[in-house]
Formats: sequence, C-alpha cells, structure tokens
Amino acid sequence: MGDVAKMAGVSHQTVSRVLNNHPNVSGKTKERVESAIASLGYRRNTAARSLVTRRSRTIGVLACETGQFGPANTLLGVEQAGREAGYFVSIANLREVTSDSVNDAIAHFRNQSVDGIVILVPHPDVLAALRDVEVPVPIVAVGAGAGNQLTGASLDQRLGARRAVEHLIGLGHRSIAHISGPPHWIDAAERINGWQEALGGAGLEPEVLLQGTWDAASGYRAGLELIRHRSITAVFVANDQMAVGVLRAVQEAGLQVPGDISVVGYDDQPEAEFFMPPLTTIKQDFEELGRRCMEAVLQQLEGDGGSGEQMVNPRLVIRSTTAAPALHRAPFPLN
Repeated sequence: MGDVAKMAGVSHQTVSRVLNNHPNVSGKTKERVESAIASLGYRRNTAARSLVTRRSRTIGVLACETGQFGPANTLLGVEQAGREAGYFVSIANLREVTSDSVNDAIAHFRNQSVDGIVILVPHPDVLAALRDVEVPVPIVAVGAGAGNQLTGASLDQRLGARRAVEHLIGLGHRSIAHISGPPHWIDAAERINGWQEALGGAGLEPEVLLQGTWDAASGYRAGLELIRHRSITAVFVANDQMAVGVLRAVQEAGLQVPGDISVVGYDDQPEAEFFMPPLTTIKQDFEELGRRCMEAVLQQLEGDGGSGEQMVNPRLVIRSTTAAPALHRAPFPLN
C-alpha cells in the first residue's frame, strides 16, 4: 500500500479510502490511485486484513441435495449475494443428514473462522442438531419455518401451493391430487399443507396424496398410480422434476394433458416452458432468497438481530398443462 501511495503521490490513508470506496476522495485522486494499483498489481493481504478486522469475509453454507434444481439455485443465489456484499462462500455439502454430519460441518466452518453460517437444508433433523451446538457466529436457516428459534429466510411454500391449487379450482376442478416430496423435508410438508388449505377453503376433500422423492422417476411411478384413480382430473406436483415424470406416465397411458388431467408443477426450472406440453408451475425467486439470507447474516454481524423469518412470495406461471376439466375422461387402457 505504501508503494501505491508513493506512485500516486498521496498518503497511505488516501489509498485506504479508495480501497474502501470512501466518498471523501476526489475523482482525479481516485483515478491516480487506481492507476497505481493496476500498474503495481497490488492486492490486499486478506490474512493480514482478517487479523486487524477479526473478519474472514467468508460465509459458511451447509447444503444438501444440490443436484436438485431448488437447492442448487438457492445455493447460487446465496453465492451471488455473498459476492455482491464482498464475501466468499465456503460450502459443506451433506451426503446424508445426521447429527454427526451436521456437527462435523459446523466444526469445519469454525476451523475456517467463518463470519456466519447459512443453512440450506430445510430438514427438521438439521434444525434439531443445531439446537445442541454452540456456534459463536450468526446462523441463518433457509426454510426453517415460522416459530423456529433461528433467524430464517424462506420461500412461502404454503402460499405457492395454495396458488397452484386455487388455479385448478378456478378452472372448475373438484378432484385434485397431490404428489409430494419426501415427508422429512419441511418444504414438502408445507406444500402438502397449502394443498389441503386450498381444498378446504373451497369445501373440497383431499382425496389422493402420493409421495415422491423429488426426481422424475418417482414422479413417473406416482403418475402411474395416479391415473388409476378415475375421479382425479388434476394434480399438483411438488416440483417440476416429478411433474415431467407424471407427464410421461399420463401420455403412455393414452391420456391427454390437459384434456384428461391438468398438471401443475413447482419451481419453474428453465426447462419447464419446453416440456411437452409447456408446464404450468410455481416460480420461486431463488436469487431474492439468497439476498435475504445474506441480509439476515449481515444484520446480525452488525449487531442487529434482524426481523425474524423473512418470506419471499412465489408466483403462478400459467402455461399449457392446465385447462377446465373434460366432461368425459378417455378410458384407461387395460393392457
């Protein structure tokens, strides 16, 4: 920094102000300092800076199922928001959710001296494990749910599910099934609750609830079971990956979407508009979720406890897989 100051003809403090984007530096002075920085190839010594500020400028992220669209894009959202705030992200990806794996990941983050931790595993076992771990840095849990002791940022899963089902009800459907995600996932449980609430609000009964595992293969298997329920005219599927499996099962059975069965997915992954037919779904703003997570961590780092659970509202994207129910459904092929 002394070399930069000498080349630019300014003080050491002025160089520091430029590096920290201080407003009390003239444009010409800033240009001279930045030119000297570029000429000398100056880079801050982050290790020395950490010793002075007692900040590593690193956020630990505990993640799981990052091969799935939702978790992967939530992680990307956190990383992007972290970079914009001047933080690096250190990721620990759980292969399985156990108390030991959570404790090991937290210990790893503590060894790295992270400034805060974001939990991207909306799983009750993870939240339970965290209750027994002492962590001297702020923790934000994505999808922790209202009433949890952790500060959280969540996509409103229940609201998204209600909007999906209310769309189908508005089209005239009265027998609406649901294919859920794994029962141990908080997001899956919240989408079941939203499905039930929307049906109950319309005076309808939740007749058929099938369970998947987030992947297309489980959606296909659930779809084969679904079409045997003759009264069902529509299905709300807990994510787009399973929805594509449902579309294949329905079409292989000789039925039409949406002529015989309307289908709504969840997430609005980029391929959803290119499914055949293009998928009606619920869009989640993962970038905004990541920004809210970083805001919550930074608020705690600055001594502000934050405002508790921050909710991001999803929205319905209507495409071609939903329509009014047909008067007569095509016969189910016996072979």
